[in-house]
Amino acid sequence: MSSRKPFLSDNAAKVHPQVWEAMRAADEADAPYDGDALSAGLDERFIDLFGRECAALWVATGTAANCLALGTMVQPHGGVVCHEEAHVELDEGGAPGFFLHGAKLMLASGESAKLTPADIAQVIDPIRDDVHQVQPHAIAITQASEYGCVYSSEELAALCDLATERGLGLHMDGARFANAAAFLGGSAAATAGSVDSLAFGCIKNGAMSAEAVVLFDPARADEVKYRRKRAGHLQCKGRYQAAQILAMLQGDLWLANARAANNAAAEIASGCGERLLHPVQANEVFARLDAKEREALRAQGFDFYDWGEDAARFVASWDSVADDAIALGKAIAAL
Repeated sequence: MSSRKPFLSDNAAKVHPQVWEAMRAADEADAPYDGDALSAGLDERFIDLFGRECAALWVATGTAANCLALGTMVQPHGGVVCHEEAHVELDEGGAPGFFLHGAKLMLASGESAKLTPADIAQVIDPIRDDVHQVQPHAIAITQASEYGCVYSSEELAALCDLATERGLGLHMDGARFANAAAFLGGSAAATAGSVDSLAFGCIKNGAMSAEAVVLFDPARADEVKYRRKRAGHLQCKGRYQAAQILAMLQGDLWLANARAANNAAAEIASGCGERLLHPVQANEVFARLDAKEREALRAQGFDFYDWGEDAARFVASWDSVADDAIALGKAIAAL
């Protein structure tokens, strides 16, 4: 076991060796911006992955991926329905309002940071259809959710049906999309359902600095290209961004890494018993622990975040040491 046992965040995980190798292989002269061969190959690779037409563009952050996609669906006078604990609401520093030129986030409640059609209807049904009230233009969901819970195919289908019925766009924040897919059996198509856009997360899962904006209406890609440039996300040497994403997809590395992280989280959860605050379906574990118990775990070398007054969050990564996860599960069980 390592001297410190880090379970703070998958954002702190190492870059996978295959990603480093792919970036090194891309270290040859090619067209600048997104005119290189690697960037041009993203669309075809994601079409293969999802089994339907789409266009994919690289950006450097998940925040940009979410906001650029939503920008194609939401006018400044409109709104985005999302969970009250969604990343776009709590952890993106007002970026949705900035990118969407003042569009409103319309907050809904739901168990384990997931939304149902009824949760969404409760927010949008009371809105009058007149110019005095902000009208919903889109829905944003997170897969896996902010509490590590996964939308099933049936739950996604219900949300897609609602979006179609109400004429709303449906965007999926997939910062931990791979972890959700691993839980559901490995199908990217089943994990995404028929959403209109997806932020395909790579950085938490072994990449260095690249995420993919996947647009299932390819016609929207041209608009996003302009928005990406205006937002300062059109990197001069885009081939290095594309190389990271393609490396993650090569040989289903994205799934293998996610399975490793999920397995480590399951080991931690095995020691939590009734302390668990949410089902453990991806790579995050939320457990009820008081201050003295958290102090005792840290004294044993475990690093993690407090989550409110009497809880903790443990996040496993693709590179989590299996023995560390097992030891943490046992340490929690022994408290």
